Amino acid sequence: MRAPAPAWAADLNGETIEAVRATLGTALIDAVDQVGEVALYVERDAIVTVLTALRDTPGLEYQQLMEIAGVDYPDRPERFEVVYCLLSLTRNHRLHVHVSTDDVKPVPSVTGIWPVAGWLEREVYDMYGVLFAGNADLRRILTDYGFRGHPQRKDFPLSGFVEMRYSEEAKRVVYQPVQLAQDFRNFDFQSPWEGAQYVLPGDEKGMVPEAKGAPTPLKADEIVKADAPSKPQAGSTTHEPKTTDSTAQTGAGEPDPGNQRQDKPRDSDVVPTKGGGQNQ
Repeated sequence: MRAPAPAWAADLNGETIEAVRATLGTALIDAVDQVGEVALYVERDAIVTVLTALRDTPGLEYQQLMEIAGVDYPDRPERFEVVYCLLSLTRNHRLHVHVSTDDVKPVPSVTGIWPVAGWLEREVYDMYGVLFAGNADLRRILTDYGFRGHPQRKDFPLSGFVEMRYSEEAKRVVYQPVQLAQDFRNFDFQSPWEGAQYVLPGDEKGMVPEAKGAPTPLKADEIVKADAPSKPQAGSTTHEPKTTDSTAQTGAGEPDPGNQRQDKPRDSDVVPTKGGGQNQ
């Protein structure tokens, strides 16, 4: 019968930091509890000794190397950090080991402890340019052959240095300097629910009430009710209404209200066809 997996416990962080301080000694620069996880900052040249002790020391036993990540801090003298993510299967606990370096000083390779580190170190080298002493196959792994620069550096341009395309003349993929069809555009990510601080074309239509009682962004003295009579503008002439309740302007009772037979022209502009009608 298999033993149940150990349950995760929050108080393991304090016990782990105490055990690490007693085990690593001067190789440990600092050990902190950050966002619920243990982060160890160690000397670069002692990384192999540190990781071996974390793997083999009873009470620590971090058997698996889960990931090697790179971080770029351009303002620091040693701008890069290499982060080793470890997992203890027996304790069901994780921690991070940090070392600092630059693009010249190599970090000792840990492929002798975990062979999987070979591919992970290649990723950090490809993305950041960090060198690893002792890696027998330190080549690019994510970018193409002949790629210039390291994409995850903060000073690497978003467009890169070169671009590739298929050439019909050469019948192969060719590389050429980057040529942007248009400049980078500025996008507005402001939430429309919070209200924009500018007026776009067409927004003035929304400044007029749609119906009686409809909500409006106008001030109280600018609101015009939908059923209120319109005021004539300055300089305009007043016209009589088109409709009236009186029969004086309707033509009722007049002897010739218009549109009689004798009022029609004798010669019509439309000549009937043989069928007897203009639509035949």
